[in-house]
Amino acid sequence: MAHYEVKQPVIDEIKERLSKAEGVVLVNSRGLTVTEDTQVRKALREAGVDIKVYKNTLINFAIKGTQYEPLAPHLNGPTAVVFSYEDSTSGARTIDKFLDDMKALEYKGGVIDGTYYDAEGLTAIGKIPSKEVLYSKLLGSLKSPMSSFARVVKEIAKKQAEGAEAPAAEAPAAEAPAEEAAPAQQ
Repeated sequence: MAHYEVKQPVIDEIKERLSKAEGVVLVNSRGLTVTEDTQVRKALREAGVDIKVYKNTLINFAIKGTQYEPLAPHLNGPTAVVFSYEDSTSGARTIDKFLDDMKALEYKGGVIDGTYYDAEGLTAIGKIPSKEVLYSKLLGSLKSPMSSFARVVKEIAKKQAEGAEAPAAEAPAAEAPAEEAAPAQQ
């Protein structure tokens, strides 16, 4: 069997993962202990993210001609590929949680929603909350002024209702002196 035929299934596997991925992050995990590596992999699994280690040359063949081609310069040394399928930033966010404690773990580069980011850009993306959290914050900020407006309108309506009842009770008293004054003038 030719050397190429042995490697082609792995290249096809990488291409398939890339085609499904919303975000791909390359990380260097050389120097992590087994315990640390297990913690990172478990957290990524819980976030719905895959992490795989492939040979750099195979990754390079798989990314040629795709939106992930800007990652080619980062394919040196040990490279773990983090594939995010549903939430494009979940891989970067999950890795970011470990960067402070695990000095051996570092970003190399990544492509999130079709845009290339270097290590510094991925660090910034890793700090962004998930879409669900951002949506809830947006809804909360939209709901707050509407709720305040609704309370103000309710208070105005309440005061107008109280004001409408009060003049009706005072009106007969005000009319009585006017009727008494009218016969005196005649």
